[in-house]
Amino acid sequence: MKKTALYDTHVSLGAKIVPFAGFEMPVQYSGVTEEHFAVREKAGLFDVSHMGQFFIEGPGSKDLLQWVTTNNVDALENGKAQYSCLPNEDGGVVDDLIVYKMEDDKYFVVVNASNIDKDWNHISKYNTFGATMTNASDEMSLLAIQGPKATEILQKLTEVNLSEIPYYHFTVGSVAGVNDIIISNTGYTGSGGFEIYFKNESAKQLWDEIIKAGEAEGIIPCGLASRDTLRLEKGFCLYGNDIDDTTSPIEAGLGWITKFDKDFVSKDIFAKQKEEGVTRKLVGFELQDKGVPRHDYPVVDAEGNVIGKVTSGTQSPMKKIGLGLAYVDKPHFKLGSEIFIQVRNKNIPAKVVKAPFV
Repeated sequence: MKKTALYDTHVSLGAKIVPFAGFEMPVQYSGVTEEHFAVREKAGLFDVSHMGQFFIEGPGSKDLLQWVTTNNVDALENGKAQYSCLPNEDGGVVDDLIVYKMEDDKYFVVVNASNIDKDWNHISKYNTFGATMTNASDEMSLLAIQGPKATEILQKLTEVNLSEIPYYHFTVGSVAGVNDIIISNTGYTGSGGFEIYFKNESAKQLWDEIIKAGEAEGIIPCGLASRDTLRLEKGFCLYGNDIDDTTSPIEAGLGWITKFDKDFVSKDIFAKQKEEGVTRKLVGFELQDKGVPRHDYPVVDAEGNVIGKVTSGTQSPMKKIGLGLAYVDKPHFKLGSEIFIQVRNKNIPAKVVKAPFV
């Protein structure tokens, strides 16, 4: 198992460590609920250095990314980021990712930890454009400072005016005396904040400085468990659960990152789905009775026929109810539809609702 540069710090803080995507990662520190509310109300600090980072540069870099991703790279200006996905040849999703335009002919791509090798091989396979590719995943760390107090805390450590960085934009500057940090107004919690990318050797210094700077605001270390409940309350997809090699972005409600004004892998498949409609869709649902939905639980109709399955589920810390995401067959995926989630052989009524849940 790999370890991030902050592994020893997590152990010294008493974090519960679990294997995740080939890494030994902190799943929680003080507890999921406490960490969840810290991010919703104050601030939390996540080590997400297991994520993968590629640099793609040279004259063919934009053409390569245009072909392998669904979103339109032409829409990117220098200093702007874009959520996108890598489609496979069968109309599924290799991974979802963020593309950063560093400068003309230079892009920074952030991928999921479990898919680093898979994504690298997939993009490389299509690199007939002469782009130079560099896998920087092992040399880089990533911290996410998330929550309504995150900007205030991080601002104490940098001369960069964070209020001038719009959502899904970034700049390169210094934080706590460390230079060449990518400071990005992005995150996976829906509570605002920043993600910062830098070389591994600065990880301990930056972690300690951010925790120290945020003491008065109540910042606490957070693990992967609260990151999951936070993203699920906002209806954000998790690769391997809600999207994978067998699901299309159209089925997953990611039509907004699938742009048909350019050519890309599987474009024809997605265009047909958009035109004719799909037979199943990823929907949000809320239980109408007590119960906690979990990944792979069956979704049934009133007669008990299986009409889908849960991809992500939890007891929402904010709403105090069971909720989640599920692929549901037509016509049951319409908003307001009554469906049933099989929780331990009991069919619990649920309602199809629009995400985000909070």
